[in-house]
Amino acid sequence: MILAGGEGKRLHPLTRDRAKPAVPFAGRYRIIDFVLSNFVNSGIFKISVLTQYKSGSLMQHLARGWQLAPQMGHYVAPVPATMNLGPQWFRGSADAVFQNLDVIENEQPTYVCVFSADHIYKMDVRQMLDFHRDCGAEVTVATIPVPAEEMSRYGIVDCDNRRCVTGFREKPPLEADAVGTRQASMGLYVFNAD
Repeated sequence: MILAGGEGKRLHPLTRDRAKPAVPFAGRYRIIDFVLSNFVNSGIFKISVLTQYKSGSLMQHLARGWQLAPQMGHYVAPVPATMNLGPQWFRGSADAVFQNLDVIENEQPTYVCVFSADHIYKMDVRQMLDFHRDCGAEVTVATIPVPAEEMSRYGIVDCDNRRCVTGFREKPPLEADAVGTRQASMGLYVFNAD
C-alpha cells in the first residue's frame, strides 16, 4: 500500500496543480516512480496507491506507465479517497490505511507494506520484509540516523537495545544535550496482516 495523497505544501508552486508524488523528476519520471520501482524490483506486484489531493495527473501517470500483468494478478491500482467512514478526507496516514482496510482484507496477505510515495531512494523491500519476519515483529519501521541537532524536523523513533520501538515523537523540540544521532522514521512500515 502506497500513500500518495500528500499536498506537498513545501513544494509549491510545483504542487499547485498536482499531488506531491506526481511531481516530475528528471524530465520523464514522477516522484512516485521510486517507490513503485522499489516494490516491483523487490518482487512485490500487488500494489494499491491511496490517493487524495489533486490526484488527476497521478492517476494518468499510473494508467500510462504502470500497467503490470493483471492476468497474473499483478497490478498497480489507484484507490481514490472515498470517505468510507464518514464525511471527512483522510486525517493522516493511519486514517488513510484505516479507511481502506477492505482493500487489504480483499487480498488476504500475510504482510502489508505501507510506504510513502514522496521519497527519492533505492531500496530492496525484501530485506525489510526478511528482517520483519526474522525478528518476529508485529510492526517494523524503517529509520535513518539523523544528527541530533536536526531531530525537530523529523518523526523520531525511540528504541531499546534490542531495536524494539519504545516511543515515537513527531518533530520533538531540540534536546538541550542534543549530540550524536537519533533515528528518524522514513515513513516505511511493514505490518503483520492479522
